[in-house]
Amino acid sequence: MTETTVFSTALTADRKRRYVSAAAVIALLSLAGCATTNESTDVITLDRAQGSEENIASLSSVIQSNPRDPEGYNVRGSAYGRSGDFKRAIDDFNTALQLNPSFYQAYANRALVYRNMGKPVEAAADYNAALKINPNYDVAYIGRGNIYRQAGRVDEAFGDFNRAIQLDTTDGRAYHNRGLIYQLRGDHAKAIDDFSKAISMSPRAPEPYNGRGVSYVAQNNDENAFADFNLAIELNNKLAESWANQALIYERRGDKARAAKSYSHALQLDPKYDPAKQGLARTRVAS
Repeated sequence: MTETTVFSTALTADRKRRYVSAAAVIALLSLAGCATTNESTDVITLDRAQGSEENIASLSSVIQSNPRDPEGYNVRGSAYGRSGDFKRAIDDFNTALQLNPSFYQAYANRALVYRNMGKPVEAAADYNAALKINPNYDVAYIGRGNIYRQAGRVDEAFGDFNRAIQLDTTDGRAYHNRGLIYQLRGDHAKAIDDFSKAISMSPRAPEPYNGRGVSYVAQNNDENAFADFNLAIELNNKLAESWANQALIYERRGDKARAAKSYSHALQLDPKYDPAKQGLARTRVAS
C-alpha cells in the first residue's frame, strides 16, 4: 500500500501492497459464493538517495560523535533499509539492540527488513520480541498481523489488527488489513467501513480505494466501485490492479473496447498480472 511506512525513527519509507482484483472477487462469488483477498505485504519502496554517500556520511558522523547511542544506529539502519542495503541495515539494528536490548522499535525495524528479505520467521520473532517489551506497540501488531495473513493464519491476523485498533492506532493499515479479512469472509459491509476508515487516515493512498471498490463490486454497486477505482488511478497510475479493476467495470457495462484498453494498460505495468491477462483474453474475443 502506498502509505507512509514508518521505520521507528524520524525517517519514513513507502509501503505498497498487492490486492486481489475485482475480477477475482467476481469469479469467486460466482464459483464459491464468497470473496477472497490477496496476500498483503509491507514492501519497502526503495529510495536510493537514502543510501547516498552524503546521507550515510551525515548519519555516520552522528554515530561517531556518540557511538554508545543506539538511536543513531537505528536511524542509519532505517536509511540503509530504505536504500535497499538490507545487510547494512540489519547490522545497524543488531548494534542498536546490543546497546539497548529493550529497544523495541529497533526490533520492529529489523522485522520489516527481514520481511523484505523474504524471512518471515525471523521477522515474526522480532515482532514478538518488540511486543514482549511493549505490549501496546501498535506497529508490531500490524506487522505481525501481515505475516499471519501471508501464512494463512487469518484468525490470528484478525486478532492482531483488532488489537492495534483497540490501542487507538493512527495507522490506517490496521483498518485496511482488517477490511481485507472481512472481505475474505464475505462481510463486505464491514469491509467497506474499514476501508473507509483507512481512507480517512491515509486519503492519498490508492489501495484502500481499490479494496473498497472490490467490496462494492461484490455488492453489485458498480457506480461506487468505478469511482473508487478511478480515484485509485488518479492517486497512482502505476498500479496494474487499479487499471484491471477499472477494466472490469467497463466489461460489466458491456464496453469491451474500453475494457480491453484498460486491461492492456494493466499488462504494460505488470506483464504477469493474471486478472489482466484473463480479462484481455475475454474482451478481445468478444470485441
